[in-house]
Amino acid sequence: MKTALVIGVGPGLGLALVRKFFAAGYKIIMVARSLEKLKEFAATVSGSEDGIAYYQADVGDRDSIGTAINKILHEQGVPDIIIYNVSVLRPASPSKIDYDTFLEDFKINVGGALTTYQKVRPALQEKGEGIFIFTGGGLSLSPFHEFASLGVGKAGLRNLVACMAQENKDSGIMVYTITINGMIEKGTFFDPEKIAEKFYEVCENGLPECEAEFIYQ
Repeated sequence: MKTALVIGVGPGLGLALVRKFFAAGYKIIMVARSLEKLKEFAATVSGSEDGIAYYQADVGDRDSIGTAINKILHEQGVPDIIIYNVSVLRPASPSKIDYDTFLEDFKINVGGALTTYQKVRPALQEKGEGIFIFTGGGLSLSPFHEFASLGVGKAGLRNLVACMAQENKDSGIMVYTITINGMIEKGTFFDPEKIAEKFYEVCENGLPECEAEFIYQ
């Protein structure tokens, strides 16, 4: 049984990703800040809160997410797929956002992704294969001043993933980002269930050679 580690599980896309990969036969490991919410999600998906593994971590805190990943690798083994699905949607223009808040948002949007990659990659190298997939955003393509923090974060993540993909060329480790160029909303083209289908398709089939990004639009 393959294992999917989903970091950043909330009631929207994160939960949709868990449902999709669980239905496809994957063992699921969830990570989020609230253990209580994770218990609820596990029970919703599997019928029992014990049916899916879950761990608490603050991705903006390097020690917190690092410790959680070390624990996961020790207790659950090396995942086949690692999905980093984390964003801070904070409305604030460049002239208004607090400096420290801006940096904290960057730690979550980008820093947590880097820590996740650095912690898991050695295990995937030893294994000889694996997939990292990161949730990108349309603000990385078309910045909007009222969401400056998120736009900078997603632009940074997009660049970082491109560098990760280059670093892992011919290694057996695949690194992708799915850039969601629109607002996630149920009942639309950007329904989380539809987006989760694309994540699964990319994980199963990959992208054309030399491409690390799929723009969902």
